[in-house]
Amino acid sequence: MTLSTGVAEFNKAASPSDVPAALAEPVIPVRTRFIALLTLASLGLYTGMFGIANLLLPRQAAMISPDGKETAFALISSLGALAAVLANPLIGAMSDRTTSRFGRRHRWTIGGAVIAAIALILLGHQTTLLGMVVLWCVAMAGMNGMQASLIAEVPDHVPVKQRAVTSAFMGVMPAAGTVIGVVLAAYVFTGLLEGYVALAAMVLLLALPFVLTTRDAVLSRSALAPFRWRDFLAGFWISPRQHPDFAWAWITRFMMQLGSAMFTLYLLFFLRDVIHYEQAFPGKRSEEGVFILTLIYTICSLLTATTVGYLSDRSGRRKLFVIASGLVQGAAMLLLAVWQTWLGVQCVTAILALGYGAYIAVDQAMITQVLPAAGDRGKDLGVINFAIAGPYALAPVFAAPLVTQLGYPALCAVAGTVLVLGSMFVRNIKSVP
Repeated sequence: MTLSTGVAEFNKAASPSDVPAALAEPVIPVRTRFIALLTLASLGLYTGMFGIANLLLPRQAAMISPDGKETAFALISSLGALAAVLANPLIGAMSDRTTSRFGRRHRWTIGGAVIAAIALILLGHQTTLLGMVVLWCVAMAGMNGMQASLIAEVPDHVPVKQRAVTSAFMGVMPAAGTVIGVVLAAYVFTGLLEGYVALAAMVLLLALPFVLTTRDAVLSRSALAPFRWRDFLAGFWISPRQHPDFAWAWITRFMMQLGSAMFTLYLLFFLRDVIHYEQAFPGKRSEEGVFILTLIYTICSLLTATTVGYLSDRSGRRKLFVIASGLVQGAAMLLLAVWQTWLGVQCVTAILALGYGAYIAVDQAMITQVLPAAGDRGKDLGVINFAIAGPYALAPVFAAPLVTQLGYPALCAVAGTVLVLGSMFVRNIKSVP
């Protein structure tokens, strides 16, 4: 037995009629209410995660370590990211093996939300760097466990013909959550502890309607092989030779995220050093410019995500839309290389978002169609998360020398090229049109 859950071998030996209902490919369309509540839970998750990461964490780091706030924030963020990368596939795999009568995913969604909410409230009381690091890692582990179980709900319940639309709404929630989280923490709940409590409540309360009012698939114990640590850990390696379509989907996601991260991580510096935002708009901070661009990005990506997701589901085609979205995003980055004004960066942001919205809806739907085994959906989607988190760790390694040695035009050109190449790799996927 080589797969972590031990379900794959069962599937190979069984006829389609023998496959447990929890592992069968869903064919009954889900209602709009299911998609809406799943999206709402995702919104709560990302509102808490990114509102805190973008505003409350750096503010608290500056209070605790005024002279070394940059280093302190980098340490907190990097260790939190490590906790996220480890927790996502681990909890996804554990949810794959869950045989509770209440279902496989919901208990992990609510459990992650409760753990994260408690950790975030305690985080707001911290006055030491160690306390911040420990509790942010716990919170990130809880929120990423929640993320793993929510994302796995899509291949568990949503038929292929509805997956792009469902993925569209879920895919733009990180951007929407960032906007809402920053607004709540900056303008509504302005105190540090007050902000932490409010965003912790969002994580938990917006998950409850989905968990309490939707059914979760139940997996019987007979569908599982006995648990062995060796098999469980070995399951996190997915052979590209045996599952080439999954490997190409992983590479596509990695390249697309890398191209995006190479620029977005330096957006604040770009506004300060190239656009000279604070000189162009006296009394305004560059952070406000980032917020405006995030708002533009959210609105535009939502437009194309839902539209293209609907078209992709209706036509059954995925790769064409992924390639087109990569070309649009690549062209936008190349445009920014030569049009470096405040108007230019707003227009480019809108174009990038139009391409990204189309990409995230269709690519996520395509990924659910190339998962190696129905019994390992949670774990395999967690492995895909490495292709999301990894680029944000590697992007500065590539971007910093480009900016310091060649300038931002070179960074934009390279990021655009990476985006185009990433979208082209999708052509190697054979099982999805």
